[in-house]
Amino acid sequence: MTGSRQQIEGPLARLQGRTGRPLRYVIAGGLNTALGFAFYPALLWLFVPLRTHYLVALGISQAVCLAFAFLTYKLGVFRTRGNILAEFVRFSGFYLAIYAVNWAALPGLVELGGLAPIHAQLGFALTIMVGSYFWHSRITFSHGQTHD
Repeated sequence: MTGSRQQIEGPLARLQGRTGRPLRYVIAGGLNTALGFAFYPALLWLFVPLRTHYLVALGISQAVCLAFAFLTYKLGVFRTRGNILAEFVRFSGFYLAIYAVNWAALPGLVELGGLAPIHAQLGFALTIMVGSYFWHSRITFSHGQTHD
C-alpha cells in the first residue's frame, strides 16, 4: 500500500465502527447545526408570505430540521436497522422534552441567574449536545441492530 493511500485510509478508518461514533456524532451535529441556523432564515427570505407568519416558518423549519437530524443520526452515526417509526418517536420525544425544558430554563437562567440570553442559551445548547449523544446511544437507537 502506498504511503499517501495509507494516510487517507487512516483517518477514514477511525470513522468506522463503534469507536468512530463520537466523531461521526460531532460531524452530524455540525451539519445539523448548520442546517438549523440556515433553514429558518432561508424560509423567511425565500418565501415572503412567511415573513408575516414567522411562527409557521418556525414550525416548518423545526419539522424539516428534526427529520434531517434523525436521518443523519440513524444512518450516519448509529447505523441501526431497528424499527424506524419507534426510533423516530423516541428521537422526537427527546427533542420535544428538550424544547419544553429550554422554554422553562432560559427565563430562569436570564432573570434569576443574571446571564445574558445568548450566553444562557449557548450553555444550555452545549449541555444538550453532550447529553443527547448519551440519550440517543442508550435510548433512541439502542434497540436496533447496528451494522458498524
